[in-house]
Amino acid sequence: MGVNEVLMSGAPSGLKHADGVATLIARIGPQGDRMVSQLHGKLYEQAQRQQLFFAASQAATAVSVALTTTYTGLCLSNPAGNTKKLAVRQVGIGLSLAPAAIATMGLGGGYAAAGVVTHTTPLTTYSTDIGNGAASTGLADAACTIVGTPLVIMPLIGGFTAATLYSHFGLYDIEGAIVLNPGAYCFIYALTAVTGFFSMTWEEMPV
Repeated sequence: MGVNEVLMSGAPSGLKHADGVATLIARIGPQGDRMVSQLHGKLYEQAQRQQLFFAASQAATAVSVALTTTYTGLCLSNPAGNTKKLAVRQVGIGLSLAPAAIATMGLGGGYAAAGVVTHTTPLTTYSTDIGNGAASTGLADAACTIVGTPLVIMPLIGGFTAATLYSHFGLYDIEGAIVLNPGAYCFIYALTAVTGFFSMTWEEMPV
């Protein structure tokens, strides 16, 4: 029995608490961390805590080729001096035009002390708890100037051509494996020119 757990009389045999019985147990969290529940989807907790955000293309956008620093597509950046870390949870990719050459897509990223400072075409960020007005500290751009030395983080889609175009792309679950400290950034990467709609969902936590 954990230090914050209390056994109650009247619970069914083998159970610590009957369903629906109020207890004095603290849910504990963040990072103590008990808070186990299958009542909702895995991202519901952070969404209702207003710590989960998204940005998406609002028009078809061409992704710049390879690791050019004059970037277009979708870039998520954490401003220098921010008090939050950004953990990438989901990435959405959907092409609107067939590519002219073999295309491999994935995620790129990098870091610079000053962060991304030239936001050529900013995108509006939103809480996934839509309608609550919570503000993101992360910044998203359809076009920006990447600083530092960007690198490929992970491929998401293998090579394909117009003749072998996937019927769909969809949503990729990154599960928080990419964490952006202040000054860091993450972007949709394409080996060759592609055009489409893109999205990212991220979680914000204290540094």
